[in-house]
Order: sequence, then C-alpha cells, then structure tokens
Amino acid sequence: MDLPVVDFSSWTTSQDEASRRSVAQQLVEACQQVGFVRIINHSLPEANLDDAFDCMKRLFALPEDEKLKAPHPEGWAVHRGYSWPGLEKVTQVKSSAEYGEVRDGLREVPDVKEVYDIGSDNCATQPNQWLPDSSLPGFRALMTKFYWECDRVGREILQAIALGLNLEDIDYLTRKHGGHDNQLRLLHYLPVPAEDLESERVSRCAAHTDWSSITMLFQDDCGGLEVEDISHPGTFIPAAPARNSIIVNVGDLLQRWSNGMILPDVAVQYILIPCRSASFYKSSSWATGAVGPVRRSESDDARAILDSLLHVAR
Repeated sequence: MDLPVVDFSSWTTSQDEASRRSVAQQLVEACQQVGFVRIINHSLPEANLDDAFDCMKRLFALPEDEKLKAPHPEGWAVHRGYSWPGLEKVTQVKSSAEYGEVRDGLREVPDVKEVYDIGSDNCATQPNQWLPDSSLPGFRALMTKFYWECDRVGREILQAIALGLNLEDIDYLTRKHGGHDNQLRLLHYLPVPAEDLESERVSRCAAHTDWSSITMLFQDDCGGLEVEDISHPGTFIPAAPARNSIIVNVGDLLQRWSNGMILPDVAVQYILIPCRSASFYKSSSWATGAVGPVRRSESDDARAILDSLLHVAR
C-alpha cells in the first residue's frame, strides 16, 4: 500500500470549478481507499511550520520544573497543558469481550513521550494551561496564531471533503465546526533503547483511531509515524516525513457522518527509537445532539449502517 498524495494547490489558488472538484474527488477517494492522505502545496505557510517546530524544541528543552508550571489538570476530563513522560497512555480495544484484560495489559506498558495540549482560549470547558511568558517568551502568542492557522487549513480540507461527497454545499461540514473545540498537540518522543521497544517494555503511541472529524499531522525529519494497511489489517507501513506536507486522517466522527463511506477502520501508531517531535491538530464538531449519517451519503433504498451518536459539545 502506498500513501496517496493530493496536490492541494488547485483548491487554494484556482477558481476553476473542474480543478477544485478534481482535488476534492482525489481527497475523498484516498479517505475511502486508504484512510490517510498526504497533502502537499496546502495554504499553511512553511515559515509558520518552521516557527512552530522551533518553538516546540525550545519548549521541550526547558527544565522539568519550568514545564510543570503549566501541568495537565488532574483527571481525564481536561486535556490541556503539559503531560510529563508516563502520565498518558494510549490504548484502544475494539472488542468489548476482551476489553478488560487487553486494556489492563496495554496500560502496563508506558508511553515514552511528553505532550503539551493547547486549545482555544474561548473554550470554557477545556481551559488552556499556559506557561508564564518568562518561562518561554512568545510561546503563547506563537502557538495561538498557529492554532488558528491550522483551523483555517482544516476548514479548507473539510470543504473539499464536502464537495467530494456531493453534499448540499461545501460548507456543510465547516458550519458544524466553530474552531473552539479543536486540539493542538505538541509531542516530543524521547530516545529509548531498541530492545525496550522490541520487548514491548515501553511504547511510543499504540495503534489507535482518532475521535475527531479530521486530524492533521506534522512531522519533523526523524519519522516514526506508521499507518495501517487497509488490505492487510494489523500490518503497518511507514509514513515517511516530507517537508511542509500534512498527513491527514479522518476521525471516527466523520466516519459516522458519512455513513461509513469514508474512513475505513484503520489505525495509526508510532514506532521509532530516536528523539523526535510532532504536532497534531484535531478538528472537532461543536454540534450538540444526534450525530448520524448525512442524507447525501445514503442511497434511496439504503438505510444508515451506522447508528446516530449523541455528541455533546465540549
């Protein structure tokens, strides 16, 4: 399996309807056939990405006591601020019959990573935990700007998906995304001995799907991201880094919205030995109520294959 590549330049710079529709169709086909896509020539300025990664390096190079001035709040409800190595453990078990035993086994293997989560300052249920400006001057301003730049690019991708799905208008999905419920994750994967990974004494980030509408992934030049081969479940292939590109995967929510037409049930994981940095941006719906298949994704004689899901805004 090869990771599809979609050149987004015609979407962002062309007024030609046929060119834009071609991009939209390529994007949706990639989501249907692979579940992941690499987008090149998008509208996020390369300088903004460079600035964000440079700021991330300075953040994670800070002494531990400085980073802990913006700690992740206790409990599971709020995902903001700094999470030190070992605090977070990603697990996902699909079968309820095996859930308890497998979950407990996975949780015994720590994730060797540190994370800093950021959201909108206008999201009262997920309050940001900012470092003092004296700890890292300019960090808050730069990351706030990067957050909203990612929101803008994410909206362009959602518009293209809507067109590729032949929804009633290209803003069908973006109208349900206010921008204040999204999540920007800054990640630093620390170096670990290869034998610890091979023996499964530690992990990076176990195989999982995302709950959001879409996730945009930015990598440094170290690599380590792997995506599941839809034709061979349980087999993962490297998604090699490419400068100024975005790896996009469609999340569980958009799978449900499209009645399973997009996002095959595939997962992402991280397998790597050296130190690396990455940034994720998850775009999430703010809608409150039942989230079920949109009508245009169902044929006249077909019923919804995925039940509606009660989605409460957070």
